[in-house]
Amino acid sequence: MVFSSNFFLFAFLPAAIICYYSQRLLFNNKLRNTVLLVFSYLFYLYGAAGFLLILVLSTLADYVFGLLIDRDRCRKRLWLSFSVLLNLGLLAYFKYANFFIRELGQTLQHLGFSPSGWERIILPIGISFFTFQKLSYVIDVFRGKSRALVNVVDFALYVAMFSQLVAGPIIRFRDISGQLKERKESWDLFYMGAIRFCWGLAKKVIIADSCGRIADGVFGLGIASLDTKTAWLGCVAYGLQIYVDFSAYSDMALGLGMLFGFKFLENFNLPYSAVSISDFWRRWHISLSQWFRDYLYIPLGGNRQGVFRTYLNLMSVFILCGIWHGANWTFLFWGLYHGAFLLIERATRLRDISPQKYTSLRRAVTLFIVMVGWVLFRSENIFQAKDFLAVMFTPINRPISYELSLALNFRNVIFMLAATISFFLPATFSLTECLMKYKRPVWVIAGLIAILVLLPYSAALIAGGSSNPFIYYRF
Repeated sequence: MVFSSNFFLFAFLPAAIICYYSQRLLFNNKLRNTVLLVFSYLFYLYGAAGFLLILVLSTLADYVFGLLIDRDRCRKRLWLSFSVLLNLGLLAYFKYANFFIRELGQTLQHLGFSPSGWERIILPIGISFFTFQKLSYVIDVFRGKSRALVNVVDFALYVAMFSQLVAGPIIRFRDISGQLKERKESWDLFYMGAIRFCWGLAKKVIIADSCGRIADGVFGLGIASLDTKTAWLGCVAYGLQIYVDFSAYSDMALGLGMLFGFKFLENFNLPYSAVSISDFWRRWHISLSQWFRDYLYIPLGGNRQGVFRTYLNLMSVFILCGIWHGANWTFLFWGLYHGAFLLIERATRLRDISPQKYTSLRRAVTLFIVMVGWVLFRSENIFQAKDFLAVMFTPINRPISYELSLALNFRNVIFMLAATISFFLPATFSLTECLMKYKRPVWVIAGLIAILVLLPYSAALIAGGSSNPFIYYRF
């Protein structure tokens, strides 16, 4: 089940809201986490019924490990190790087994063997996200930053909350532990959540999907039909699509959380306004960046053990960051690409320059680097990425193909141009904050438009079959 489906919008979500607030009236909120957990498991059951048991059993295992770590301090490292091995083992098997078997098979074929008998493993949706959340829990308990949850329902809800189960944001346990036990629902928070959700839905269905059709049209062309202008068009279209698509999902996830009294941390902060690659990663997929910083980079030594070790730690983090996104050489090279520019910024001290100096030039250079990197991220394989990049930087002029011209219709082009506004926004501007927090009549009217106009229009587009799944659903 996806947020941008009419079943979710007009059946699942209303049912969840009605049941949640009914128990508030009938049972004084004693069953609120239970209600949310039931709906979260139903949400996962609808989209990945065959994997619900894995989610439940692994959740119970980490619940037990958390209690053992908290209560058996002498052997807490042993229990942590078991938890980490279980979580990373499941992630490695489901996410990377197909890749390794495929690569091994190709190697054996070159050697004259004909391997067979392997059946492809289906990737459970959301496994990359809920695995990192469970690791956050056991590590925080191990470090003494949080106490283990005694209530298994509270812990299961933390792992499986449907508002961010399948595509984040990755919520660190210490950031939400208090809200699992005590939180206050209010009409103001509900209203802001509804605005945030509707705004995210509109961004996804109207803008991101329009950019996606153009990007898909370009990346679907054969190399013989590609020229320089078309390649750059596809690169920019995909850069806009992935940002608007993923930030839209985060808006919807945060909005859903507010409907039920939760306040999650922001996951995006105008990444295309960044003045360096370091700044970009402080603004892009913030929950993932913070997870790698807190649970990998700092434990490896961070920048406390000399220049060489700092560079090694940074590159290790970004190699793993790339691999986390998927089992493909393109993601590995994308991680290496960003890691290399981070090392260059440290070595040249460019990251230490004040953000107020050479701002326009630095924003343009950073945006250029990020956009080129998206080609690696989007390409099906490293050979397509190589050919695509070669065309981008080699002057070639060909007529636009008929297939691409269909994607370049008036509607898609207009909404892609609207998305390019994100390239020019001030680094401190937030339209979402304006819609949610300002009490001026103009913003109240804008909020009502978001609900009364954008929601029906988005639902109509979904009903017409013109909406695509979120990009990060496959990670």
